[in-house]
Amino acid sequence: MILEYFRLTLKNIRHRKMRSWLTILGIIIGVASVVSLISIGQGLENAINAQFEKMGTQVIMVMPKGMQTGFASGLTDDDVKTIEKLPYFDFVTPLVAGTAQVEYKREKKFVMISGFPTKSAEDRFSGMDYAIGEGRYFNQNEKYGVILGYNTAKDMFEKEIPVRSRIKLNGVDFTVVGIFEQLGRPDDDRAIYMPIDTARILFDKPKEVSFIMLRVKQGTDIAPVAEELKKELKRSRGNENFDVFTPDQILKQAGQILGVVQIILVGIAAISLIVGGIGIMNTMYTSVLERTKEIGIMKAIGATNYDIAFIFLTESGILGLIGGLVGIVLGSAVAQIVGVIAKAQGFGMLLIIIDPVVIGGALLFAFVVGALSGLLPARHAAALQPVEALRYE
Repeated sequence: MILEYFRLTLKNIRHRKMRSWLTILGIIIGVASVVSLISIGQGLENAINAQFEKMGTQVIMVMPKGMQTGFASGLTDDDVKTIEKLPYFDFVTPLVAGTAQVEYKREKKFVMISGFPTKSAEDRFSGMDYAIGEGRYFNQNEKYGVILGYNTAKDMFEKEIPVRSRIKLNGVDFTVVGIFEQLGRPDDDRAIYMPIDTARILFDKPKEVSFIMLRVKQGTDIAPVAEELKKELKRSRGNENFDVFTPDQILKQAGQILGVVQIILVGIAAISLIVGGIGIMNTMYTSVLERTKEIGIMKAIGATNYDIAFIFLTESGILGLIGGLVGIVLGSAVAQIVGVIAKAQGFGMLLIIIDPVVIGGALLFAFVVGALSGLLPARHAAALQPVEALRYE
């Protein structure tokens, strides 16, 4: 009997193909949005986690207070000297950052410049997951040599910039001594790295430091080191105009931001599901009116209220299920396309993986929305009196 009801339901859906597809359009859009947004969000989270795994869990960042909001009160060489006195670090790496005009073969671009210490440059860069693809790292006494990010060298200008080429930064001549391998981080792949002392002259920052990267010695517990670092900097500076971030803190903060963004976006996408549910409800009410006589005949030959309600609930549930299936395929395709575009734009670490749990949850949710949307029309259909239904024209 139940199988027969399913056949009747599918027959009714096929009989009204155009209306059925228009009815489930909202479900399709909603499910596709939810699946794609959650998958992309998880891809971003995976990329962040993978990046920190590469950099290691023994890195501490010291930044000016308010740097993330754009209102920074700077760090200085004195802060670097204070940190270097602490016995917990393999490397204390200050960086001076700024934007400069880059000229190559009369073509000009603006690029982010990072001033980097030349002492033990290879060990410092390697510890931050940078690897030379062509050329070499800085020599200790390097002054006017630069290392290019992969995208800066390969596709920023009309012509590729090879090692030993000459470029101008703010009108000053530099020689390209190396090119990094592609990192998969657009900002880093499109940057230029120069000796920190040269960057200070270029940007007129004789003592300022943009931020400081610290590599904690292997086997050292990073949390108490971070606390000790805060106390020492506060004592030497006489203020707390700085932030200290451990990998766990950065990951937690990034996760919270991604989580809030995902909740907002998925909430917006869920509106489409509600609209889709209303569409199914409207269609089912229309179907009840169109099939009033049919309902009367079924009741006259023995169909119970439960049988009638089951038919309409099944139909609305299947509409939701079909919308969910199509939405999942569409949402998965959109997420994968975003992954391909991100890779083409240099963000190769965005790995899109479609989570089966997300798929199952979206499908179940679509079915439940469809079934619930058909609940009131099904009750209305079941409550029809056979005699009145048979009279209906």
